[in-house]
Amino acid sequence: MKGFAVYEFSLPFGFIEIGYDAEYIVSIQKSGCTAGMGKRTELTDRANLQIAEYLNGNRKEFDFPIRLVGTEFQMKVWEQLQLIPYGETRSYKEIAEMVGIPKAYRAVGMANNKNPIMIVVPCHRVIGSDGKMVGYGGGLDIKAALLKIEQRHR
Repeated sequence: MKGFAVYEFSLPFGFIEIGYDAEYIVSIQKSGCTAGMGKRTELTDRANLQIAEYLNGNRKEFDFPIRLVGTEFQMKVWEQLQLIPYGETRSYKEIAEMVGIPKAYRAVGMANNKNPIMIVVPCHRVIGSDGKMVGYGGGLDIKAALLKIEQRHR
């Protein structure tokens, strides 16, 4: 998805790119760029502040406006991800069952991979059926760190 502006912020695990339009955050992704690139707005500052609070264990939910754009299946998966409580995990298989297609766990993994708003749409809370951490667009080290933060501050 393009047609939106971005601003880069620095976090403990590196840089993130926050994509936004006039009303919504439309993407939050790990970035290899430098903090301060792009145009900073009240909305990007709000999102960055809330993500920083989350990483410090002081926030469990986000209240800035987001807009997700994806296929019908992706939207169903992302909706289910947002229902996973802070500090808990679900398996890809459980998410597939929740969207009504029990054998679509690989497709759930692909939808997770396409999640445009990391952390806020918590795809990091999805793990393998055996309890192991598998797949995360930001890297497994970040996934482990996010889950550890949530476990510590439940």
